[in-house]
Amino acid sequence: MTVQKTPVLALDCAEPEGLARFYAGLLGGEVRPGPGPDEVEVAGPDGVTVACRRDLGFAPPSWPRPEGSLQAHLRIRVAAADLDEAEREAVSLGARPVATGTEDGFRPVRLFSDPAGHSFALMAADPPTGDR
Repeated sequence: MTVQKTPVLALDCAEPEGLARFYAGLLGGEVRPGPGPDEVEVAGPDGVTVACRRDLGFAPPSWPRPEGSLQAHLRIRVAAADLDEAEREAVSLGARPVATGTEDGFRPVRLFSDPAGHSFALMAADPPTGDR
């Protein structure tokens, strides 16, 4: 028998309420109280949950790293035709653009940091059609 599990992406930050509002806006989710006084959760569509936890000694991750490692990051897939609109929406909510490029040489991707400095990527859901 397999025990039911619910994955939650937990992000440390200095201001959990503000970061939760950012991700609720970005993911189309709803902000709700977390399990403790220093945690707020975002219930996103399709069962995605992002927890924003207060850490008084929080320091933003160092990203991008010189060797190109993204560290742990959130990937948000959108239709390729909606990538520009998704980027404008993310920036209007407080995201900071870091880089653009392609994943695997074919799939368009835009890299950002959220208001607390965590990295995330907006990525085309499918690679472009045509010859590789």
